[in-house]
Amino acid sequence: MPAITLCTATEADTEQILSLILNAFEEYRGVLNPPSGAHRETLDTIRTKIIEGGGFIAYVDDTAAGCVLYEPETDALYLGRLAVLPDFRKQGVAHALVEAVETRARELNLSKVTLGVRAQLPGNRAFFEHLGFQFVATGSHDGHSEPTFTKLEKPLPSG
Repeated sequence: MPAITLCTATEADTEQILSLILNAFEEYRGVLNPPSGAHRETLDTIRTKIIEGGGFIAYVDDTAAGCVLYEPETDALYLGRLAVLPDFRKQGVAHALVEAVETRARELNLSKVTLGVRAQLPGNRAFFEHLGFQFVATGSHDGHSEPTFTKLEKPLPSG
């Protein structure tokens, strides 16, 4: 496994995070129904997500390999936009980013981390379940009667 370094995202990282997300999600363009919201992200939406929540950037050597954003909910931290560039997948980058969000949730005294996974991406759901996330519910995007995503959560032990 390569050495992975994590840095807390700041507003100065907005452009780099947007680039990571767009590049990592490009393979899903025209594939997911409904289309991924990642393709509608802008510098303004990313900046707002960093200000209202936060995020991390993962580096392998000196190369930005992935990122994750998070936002507080009532008793949880919502993990969103986990993005790892294709050349860095299956090297522990996503796992490190998820662990960083879990650590941040503990620092904020929150009881769990939540996220949504597309129904069309069962491999992503399996990845999160392997990390201890559990099924909570299915949901549908606007205009869809069938489930299009699954909500998962990971309870965090207190203390």
